[in-house]
Amino acid sequence: MELMQKNGLYKAMILAMTTSMLVACGADSEDGDNGTQGSSGAPGEPGLPGMDGLPGADGLPGADGETGPGAGVLTRIATVPAGAEVTGIFLTEEGDLFFNAQHPAGSNVETDSNGVAYDTGTVGVIEGINFNELPQTLIDIPVPKSDYERQTVQSAYGQYKVLGQTASTLGGQLPNGLGTIYNLAGDTKIFENNMPDFNGFIPTAEGKGYLFTNWELYPGGMSRMNLQKNPQGEWGILDAMMVDFSGVNGTGANCFGSVSPWNTPLTSEEWVVNTSVDSTTDASWNDPAEIADNGLLAGMWALSANASNPYDYGYIVEITNPASAAPVPVKHFTIGRYEHENSIVMPDGKTVYASQDDTGGVLFKFIADTAEDLSSGTLYGAKLVQDAGLNDPAVTGFDVSWVELATGNNAQIESWINEFDNIGSDQYVEGESSYMTMADVQAWAAWVQAGRPTGTKYPTLAYGGGKVTADKPMDDRAAFLESRQAARQLGATAEWRKLEGLSIHQDRVKEAITSEDKVADEVVTAAYMYLAIADLDKTMIDDEGDMQLSSRVKDCGGVYRAKIENDYDLARIEPVVMGATYRSSLDGAERCDVNNLSQPDNVVVMKDGRILLGEDGFQENNTLWMYDPR
Repeated sequence: MELMQKNGLYKAMILAMTTSMLVACGADSEDGDNGTQGSSGAPGEPGLPGMDGLPGADGLPGADGETGPGAGVLTRIATVPAGAEVTGIFLTEEGDLFFNAQHPAGSNVETDSNGVAYDTGTVGVIEGINFNELPQTLIDIPVPKSDYERQTVQSAYGQYKVLGQTASTLGGQLPNGLGTIYNLAGDTKIFENNMPDFNGFIPTAEGKGYLFTNWELYPGGMSRMNLQKNPQGEWGILDAMMVDFSGVNGTGANCFGSVSPWNTPLTSEEWVVNTSVDSTTDASWNDPAEIADNGLLAGMWALSANASNPYDYGYIVEITNPASAAPVPVKHFTIGRYEHENSIVMPDGKTVYASQDDTGGVLFKFIADTAEDLSSGTLYGAKLVQDAGLNDPAVTGFDVSWVELATGNNAQIESWINEFDNIGSDQYVEGESSYMTMADVQAWAAWVQAGRPTGTKYPTLAYGGGKVTADKPMDDRAAFLESRQAARQLGATAEWRKLEGLSIHQDRVKEAITSEDKVADEVVTAAYMYLAIADLDKTMIDDEGDMQLSSRVKDCGGVYRAKIENDYDLARIEPVVMGATYRSSLDGAERCDVNNLSQPDNVVVMKDGRILLGEDGFQENNTLWMYDPR
């Protein structure tokens, strides 16, 4: 090929020289006629490829997208003893992780390295590790196999230290026993409560503070342990007490909770007797036969020598002056009466979200009139719209709007509650209610929708009204005393099933909303509230109303999240991680895959955005999971 190219070059040169000479020689002669057009020559050989051009300049980086849900990793951080739920997850600023083993099996006989057997309610903490400094890539522990593993707390990191167990005197610090419930007069023991739930730690100095623990039975209670950590990282108890609730007529089923932005514990009364999606407070509260047969109801009546009032229970209770010699409980009737699982106060100190743990429950929002003061404000219920064309729980979300119920204050609502005092079991009449009725709530809803006209009255007994309210001027007591039905009657969605723990991380929310740098080594542009659902069943999958999910996940449950908007509103709820497909053909724990989430209850958002999830399921050993949504 190279020789042919050279020959062609020579021919071209000779032709050019000849042409040049002919032109030069004939410069003064006359031009001849044009010759005929010659035929085209053969195409020349292709030239060599040109050199690559220089790389172009890099484009500007695109905006960060939001992390999509459902792509994270579950890690088994710990397991609790056979028969127990994981409750009371609380992570301190110093990285100490508290959690409890609620009602473990009484047959557990194996003892841990400290000689402790887990056969009753247990409160404890992980020592020897800072959970705020865990590596990004984690190890997890296996499903317990041996008797020792199945009957004790197992942890992938650190060592679990038992701080106290049901009825323990804590070395004489608490003579009446941890979790022991007395009547309001304090002179009669009702029972020993083996159901520790929420933990909330109030720091007073580095490595020192008060641990408040809920005790979730009927009646309920709350303990306070004054704790101090030594230089080796080991916790000790300086003193302990059971919080005195006699000033608020006692409590019922203190469930999960939170610590407010101003550092006060918020305990949740979960129990309201025999309410359901289709009724208000059941008339059987003062039925003597029911009191005799129902031990839980009998316990509530045993609190006081006076007649028991159902409207005294079912609220968020703030523990004010938590570090004083005598903490002061305050019931916030303003946030509504229902089966409270948990409440979360946003960094504005005014916006509160609260979950109802029941079949046919409502997600509530409360906005206080004044920051750090929950005694007055406005109550709302969430209205959901399910994603069109979807029903699988793993991908189906909901748009959210808010239905305003009423504005009120603690003093006014308490005056309405007091009208139901002194109704004894001797006043029970079969077929009648001493309390509010559906007719009362429906009449209230019609009054609200009409603009609250003056002169409107509650229905009479003949038209289904309650004895106390019959033919009285209409007011907003229904919104605060029968909150589920009030929300439902005005169009809010009353279809959640076991809506459990709610959680945010205050610093992550602050940075996302205000852009103030609160989280080291990370720029937080979006923050979320997480919602645990222990059981996606019944009203969530019944093909009726606003929630019509498939039954694929069912009792295995799952976790949702809601992005927090600039005004601390929630406009969208979407799934994050769901349990495996429910296997109804199998029995016991096998119905939900042991290596997947099963009936989540407690949920805690860590500072780095990872999530701690505690199970309340039918696994032999419920798990404390860590979920990384990134």
